[in-house]
Amino acid sequence: MDTDAAGIYHNSTVVRFVESAEAALVREWGLGSVYFPRVPRVRYEVDFLAPLYFGQEVTTELSVARVGSSSLRFEFTVRGEAFDGRDAVVAARGSYVVVHIDRATGQARDWPSEWVDRFRG
Repeated sequence: MDTDAAGIYHNSTVVRFVESAEAALVREWGLGSVYFPRVPRVRYEVDFLAPLYFGQEVTTELSVARVGSSSLRFEFTVRGEAFDGRDAVVAARGSYVVVHIDRATGQARDWPSEWVDRFRG
């Protein structure tokens, strides 16, 4: 379901790769059970630079670019590894912003200080 008839990954698949990297990072921070229910994505920007193919290994790099009072900006790079006679390539590069919210009101809320310490790690 992630590829079209030509075996090339849909652009939306990059979002899933990046979200998977985010989930791994959040687990490393020890926030897995409390982070996701309170942190929606509010902005997403990506440059698609090269196609990815069915069966190709992919590496996703994710880093914290900015910590705001209630927001967090991530930057990412998705690389397609050498595959089927093709060289390794940067397939996508971008950033996205998440915001910590109060679930009852949906309004932005400052990050807990212990979370900020982990973000800045």
